[in-house]
Amino acid sequence: MTDYIIETKSLTKRFGSKIALNSLELAIPKGGIHALIGANGAGKSTLFRILLGLEAPTLGTTEILGANSRELTPEQRGKIGYVNEEHTLPTWMTADEVMQMQRNLYSGWRQDIFDNVLGNFDVQGHQKISGLSRGERAGLNLSMALAQSPDLLILDEPTLGLDVVAKQAFLEALMYTETDNNTTIIYCSHQMEEIERVAENLVIMEKGELKYMASPDEFLERIHYWICDFDGPAPANNEIPGLLTKKSIEGQYHLVVTDQDAAEFEAFLKQRNAESIVRSPINLEKAVNSVLAQNHKAPKAEIA
Repeated sequence: MTDYIIETKSLTKRFGSKIALNSLELAIPKGGIHALIGANGAGKSTLFRILLGLEAPTLGTTEILGANSRELTPEQRGKIGYVNEEHTLPTWMTADEVMQMQRNLYSGWRQDIFDNVLGNFDVQGHQKISGLSRGERAGLNLSMALAQSPDLLILDEPTLGLDVVAKQAFLEALMYTETDNNTTIIYCSHQMEEIERVAENLVIMEKGELKYMASPDEFLERIHYWICDFDGPAPANNEIPGLLTKKSIEGQYHLVVTDQDAAEFEAFLKQRNAESIVRSPINLEKAVNSVLAQNHKAPKAEIA
């Protein structure tokens, strides 16, 4: 038995001259909520399609639930839940009819979980799907996915387009629903305020490669934000150790760096005639955006 819910080895996917995944090495442990983060074109959607067996890799292997993604049995597929941004459901059916259809497909169906989660949303069983708001459809989808009792639940931009109230209901239902099984959740989102609320582990991808994997606290310990003045010209970007981003704002330089000892970096700044040196707190959104911005600077092969 493997300790990982998802594992890839040298995973590569090309579309002609485009590289979507570049020898990706990824091992996501079982349990918890793992946030998959990356800019558009980072390779996240391609990774999902390959993991679910919908597409073949160019090179390398993928395993999900300890099985080869290309050889999943119906029973194994039944242990994977998936909710995407579209929340597509048959519009001519009622909420109860959709629930009954799903319940008949999964032997481990938990009606108590379905009822508990759906209670966070204003959805009545007699309502047709065509009459539900986007937030109500999202709630119904989440309710069915969790009631399925999956070993793995993939949430791909599940709150995109939801209003504030619906988004709050979705996140609270996700975080506070108690299940008997230890469901592993992969949460893919561009909304960093959501990631900060739910994620226990960050998986940051860029240009088809894994850049960071750590808890939010561990990740933030590696990223430092400095503000200073320079008496004379500022050092060139390639002279600043660990530089992610450098901006000049109203005469002050704002530097975001990674993997630098604070005392040593401050000494470096002083050696370069920096003044008014301040190390400032940095939030998760700014830290992640700095990492992604840094990786966009280097010219690489085109990414799908």
